[in-house]
Amino acid sequence: MNRPRPNKSHAGEHTTAGPPLTAILRYDVPASLVVFLIAVPLSLGFAAATGAPLMAGLISAAVGGIVAGALGGAPMQVSGPAAGMVLITGGIIAEYGWAATAMITVGAGLVQVVAGLTRVGRVALSLSPAVVHGLLAGIGVTIAIGQLVVVLGGQPSSTVWGNLSRLFSPVDFSALVVGLVAVAVLVLWPLVPRSSYVPAPLVAVLAATVVGSGMDVARVDLPSGALDQVVLPQMPSGTFWGIAFAVLAVAVVTAVESLLSAVAVDKLHDGPRADLDRELVAQGVANAVAGSLGGLPVSGGIARGSTNVAAGARTRASTVLHGVWIAVFVLALGSVLELIPLAALAGVLLVVGVRLVSVRRMQTLWRHGEFSAYAVTGLGVVALGLVEGVLLGVAAAALRSLYRLTHSSVRVFEEPDGWRVVIRGSLVFLGVGRLVRDLRTIPLGQKVVLELHIDFLDHGAFEAIDDWRAGYVRLGGHVYVDEVHDTWFSKATRGIPALRKTPLSPLPRWFAPWSHWQRSRAVTLPRPREDADPMIRGMHEFERSAAPLVRPFLAELAVRGQRPRQLFITCADSRVVPNLITTSGPGDLFCVRNIGNLVPVDGDSSVGAAVEYAVEVLAVETIAVCGHSDCGAMKALVTGSARPGSHLRSWLRAAESSLIRFHGPAGSVEELPVVERLAVANVAQQLENLMTYPSVREAVGAGALRLVGMYFDISQARVYLVDPERDGLEPVKA
Repeated sequence: MNRPRPNKSHAGEHTTAGPPLTAILRYDVPASLVVFLIAVPLSLGFAAATGAPLMAGLISAAVGGIVAGALGGAPMQVSGPAAGMVLITGGIIAEYGWAATAMITVGAGLVQVVAGLTRVGRVALSLSPAVVHGLLAGIGVTIAIGQLVVVLGGQPSSTVWGNLSRLFSPVDFSALVVGLVAVAVLVLWPLVPRSSYVPAPLVAVLAATVVGSGMDVARVDLPSGALDQVVLPQMPSGTFWGIAFAVLAVAVVTAVESLLSAVAVDKLHDGPRADLDRELVAQGVANAVAGSLGGLPVSGGIARGSTNVAAGARTRASTVLHGVWIAVFVLALGSVLELIPLAALAGVLLVVGVRLVSVRRMQTLWRHGEFSAYAVTGLGVVALGLVEGVLLGVAAAALRSLYRLTHSSVRVFEEPDGWRVVIRGSLVFLGVGRLVRDLRTIPLGQKVVLELHIDFLDHGAFEAIDDWRAGYVRLGGHVYVDEVHDTWFSKATRGIPALRKTPLSPLPRWFAPWSHWQRSRAVTLPRPREDADPMIRGMHEFERSAAPLVRPFLAELAVRGQRPRQLFITCADSRVVPNLITTSGPGDLFCVRNIGNLVPVDGDSSVGAAVEYAVEVLAVETIAVCGHSDCGAMKALVTGSARPGSHLRSWLRAAESSLIRFHGPAGSVEELPVVERLAVANVAQQLENLMTYPSVREAVGAGALRLVGMYFDISQARVYLVDPERDGLEPVKA
């Protein structure tokens, strides 16, 4: 069965220079027209929402496409005015005026150029994603409320509170009808078959314009000439720090939005990855040019970028051409814009604003414990303003990080032979007080095990624990320190500084045999009872040590079910651990184990059922057959030692074809002992046996399944690939 693949663009043809003309005409020109059609209504809507001249949105869209597209480090990204800057730009316009805002945009562009040249592009990504998404959500709510006022026929205010009060003003039903048509078309258009060929915002604006053609509603109002809309920048008047802050706000927000968008667009194609520093320089140049021409601030946008990739763009030519089409539209067809009702643009922006508040993003941040920073930022932006909201969000994220750094959980409980204290997290001096209080609740004269699951231990915390341990032992008690993950305590005892890199700790005990950690524990631990069942001890250790680590993975697998990509057929030998030798975890391998890793051609429904289920239901991509050294089944085949009439003798009949193959022409492993050569030949034979299964044969023929032979050398802890053509071994290469 062939598993469906993600629909990615033909990124192998992506390039940044010298694309063939035929590829541009075939792929980039159509894609540029699609992006142009979606960019025009969005650019007009963003300009209307900020209070800037409408032509400013088209100017920045043209400059973003041509300048940022030609110079940028993310060829598939499309730049222009973006929703994330609506609130910032509107506030700056209200304080300094439009001409001064254009000059502030020029200054922000120069700051971005310097930042890109000094290679700090990646540093901008250090801002917490929770704060960034909270910022966008707050901006989305603010935009939605402001544009809802326009849909109801009113004039938007520059503040959220002002817009909320205007929601209760008398309603202009003509504007409401036009706005609702735009909203309905934008929401329902994706349900129309083959609707992806025409951008939803364009259809929404056209439909709303047609509906409102005979109504008395406010419309786009442009002067007679497009060039009359160009407002040259002027130096702003105000305090130095106020202007500097405005410049930095525009520079930082547009930079972060552009860089995050570039990373997101990278995930949509297989072409060259974005050069973030080059992209930051390009965004700076585009902002300087846009501001000089009287345009809005420019930033990369995920909506336009994803549309560009989905439309089939192969090179940056699509981005540049979309800017050319906008420039032509501004110069030659500006009068067409005056037919568009303002409520139509407001309806489109209302949906755009609502979509910035992503429920899926909230769920993700909640699972990762980052929702508090997201919520504080979003509510702060809505209630107080952009700057205040971001500062509050950064503070919330910093406090959350500080809490995680200093937080540790302490659990004290009594066991049959003493007391156990389980400590998890990071131990620093800030959390020592609670830890010591818990330790002092343990009765004197007892056996106490301090079980440390910690990722950091500073000197203050070490001294507090060591002082308590010394005092407890002095009063007749016994304290054993069990360091599960790392050896912070023992390193501190030897005077090794906490921040100095040290060799890796020993393997976690759940990778080691029972005899290694149940019978030969370190001298700091009490020896277990000799009569303890090692499996029970192992399960108990899993519950305490390993379960918390794998529980998140298993919980997810329990919800979505198993989706393994490999069927792993190997021997029942206890020394072969599939997950260990493949470095895999829960949900990765669908395993079948039996004596001799056999795949009987007939007479055994168990193996056949597993193979059919893996191929037909789970749609695995690989079937691996893994043999190993010192195999008891292969020894029994060579010596014929299996007792007549036994189940083992009956089972090994399925390996007679392997014995025949072994006595054929020798492969390249003649230096191996006889039993090991037979084990290699057996793997190759089982691969042939798999091809007798119709479902396997069909999937291999369709290119949806491949068969792999493996050989595990136990003594060397080394895995080889088996070449079935010559029954030879090959090293594993990445």
